[in-house]
Amino acid sequence: MNTNAILELLEKDARLNTRDLADILNEEEGDVRDEVRRLEEDKIICGYHTVINYNKVQKDQKILAFIEVGVKPMRDKGYDYTANLMAGYPEVNSMYLITGDKDFILLVEGKTMFEVCSFVSDKIACIQDVQSTKTLFVLKQYKQSGILTGAGRPDKKENRLVVSY
Repeated sequence: MNTNAILELLEKDARLNTRDLADILNEEEGDVRDEVRRLEEDKIICGYHTVINYNKVQKDQKILAFIEVGVKPMRDKGYDYTANLMAGYPEVNSMYLITGDKDFILLVEGKTMFEVCSFVSDKIACIQDVQSTKTLFVLKQYKQSGILTGAGRPDKKENRLVVSY
């Protein structure tokens, strides 16, 4: 069973069911079902998601912001203690330990810019070892999870200016 092939197929289209996967991989459906179940139980497959183009949704839009966070890790706890505190908030969609000037980058969702700012000032900035934050609001989304969302895409016809010498 080619586990990597299953993961790649599901990453591209989470709607594929075990029958579809078995047909594509030329495997028995029961074997594929067992492998997918194992991957879910081992937390290799952590969830199935839909990519939504919020640029085209007028109602109930989300405000997205990247929050850079600088911390001074606690002795004997390292970064993981602070990371678990921040990651526990439902506003935090994704979170990464990064290289560079800051230590973490968080993708945060809110209904308004004020709500995101309040979250940062009232919750993230108040964590004991957080030393600094920097909020970067998403103005427009062009691509998410490898999928072009359509914003800013040129028409199929060429609209280029004529260049002459």
